[in-house]
Amino acid sequence: MISPWRLWADRLTLIRAFLGAPLLLLLSSGQLALAWLLLLFGAFTDWADGWMARRADGGSSWGARLDPLADKLMISAPLIWLATSGELPVLAVWLLLARELLISGWRAGSTSGAPASWLGKWKTTLQFLSLFLMLWPLSWGSTQITTFAHVLGWWLFWPGLGLALWSALAYLRPRSTQHLL
Repeated sequence: MISPWRLWADRLTLIRAFLGAPLLLLLSSGQLALAWLLLLFGAFTDWADGWMARRADGGSSWGARLDPLADKLMISAPLIWLATSGELPVLAVWLLLARELLISGWRAGSTSGAPASWLGKWKTTLQFLSLFLMLWPLSWGSTQITTFAHVLGWWLFWPGLGLALWSALAYLRPRSTQHLL
């Protein structure tokens, strides 16, 4: 019998996979507060599905494959919007999205689903934090607070990109050299 924790973990992952499109639509229509809340909900489902999978003594291989893809779909929407609005350099966003496609393709060929490494988890955490700050709505505080949040988010984007590229190398290296990363 499949654990209810595992079933709910997979359901939350599936929900998160479909949040990218509505998030992009909210951002494009200027609904920053709703977009921010939807991103927060997506981050919560990422944490909750991991917690539930651990309660079930491990998630499904389907969930291990879909979870990082759902994260990528969720994070890609605001990254694309930030690049098109000039908040982030297009080349940096392109590098990050290319990394995500490369690792997703690599995971597709893995029999275990290739769950996220600690580098990948830190990368995702930094990306979510960076996006929360860069998308902080002006209506939620003074101009100074909002500007500070946006600038801090911009600066946090860069170590997140660095971790993304570093974790890509760690994923793609042969097993015998992975301990070096």
